[in-house]
Amino acid sequence: MRVEVIGVPVDLGAARRGTDMGPSAIRCARLADRLARLGTQVRDVGNIEVPVAESRDGGGRVRFLDEIVEVCTGLSRRVADALGRGCLPLVLGGDHSVAMGSLAGRARAGRSGGVIWVDAHADFNTDRTSPSGNVHGMPLAAACGHGADGLVALAGGAAVAHEHVVLVGTRSVDREEGLLLREAGIRVYSMRDIDERGMAEVMREAMARASAGGGQGIHVSLDLDVLDPVFAPGVGTPVAGGLTYREAQLAMEMLADSRLVCGLDVVEVNPALDERNRTAQLAVDLVASALGERIW
Repeated sequence: MRVEVIGVPVDLGAARRGTDMGPSAIRCARLADRLARLGTQVRDVGNIEVPVAESRDGGGRVRFLDEIVEVCTGLSRRVADALGRGCLPLVLGGDHSVAMGSLAGRARAGRSGGVIWVDAHADFNTDRTSPSGNVHGMPLAAACGHGADGLVALAGGAAVAHEHVVLVGTRSVDREEGLLLREAGIRVYSMRDIDERGMAEVMREAMARASAGGGQGIHVSLDLDVLDPVFAPGVGTPVAGGLTYREAQLAMEMLADSRLVCGLDVVEVNPALDERNRTAQLAVDLVASALGERIW
């Protein structure tokens, strides 16, 4: 496997500052060394250039809309180039707005396939439903063709079909956001589903749905706040009652076993809120598992 690491040090889409330091924190947790031990060829192409928040106004119904479109457009080119070279793009966020660039890049490269969105939040708000105007709550909706024109236009329309999108670990959904999810027919596996049915059954169904239709693999977008804050304290929007370390590891191990993963985002690590880089180290553990690291 060849992996291309792309950093996106952006926190323009979030309410709390600090996720712009996420790519550095993950790299400092020895990401490259860990992946090299798997026999993976790792090429780190550095970071996308991101405007400094204090240098821009950022006002309006969608905060920092133009700046985030600029960043995600640059990322989409990098992702498309990586896919064109036969590499798996590993995108280090930054807040979750970066996923729009990842999925737009897949569309730019002419690739299809499903998405598994592993997140405490649904990220399915639009400019009309969002209570905050923060774009990190909108990327999945935009990738599915809903929301502000500038965000939807990143992929030239919907980057992924509704029926091939699955959310896993969800436990915080705004009321209007939930209505839009139901109207769109997006499959959501909440924490209750995982509690009642177990992670293994949920992941088997999620992978089957995301890979249906003969697409070209599954893009995985992993927000570290899907884990309970006991395990991942360094995230911008923690929500109690999340995944345990082993539940998250099992999900990643099953994805690796499927050999369907064609792209991976790792987002919302916030070193300003972390404890001795614990959350970044956890991110590296999960990336390694998703890319094939085994217990024995």
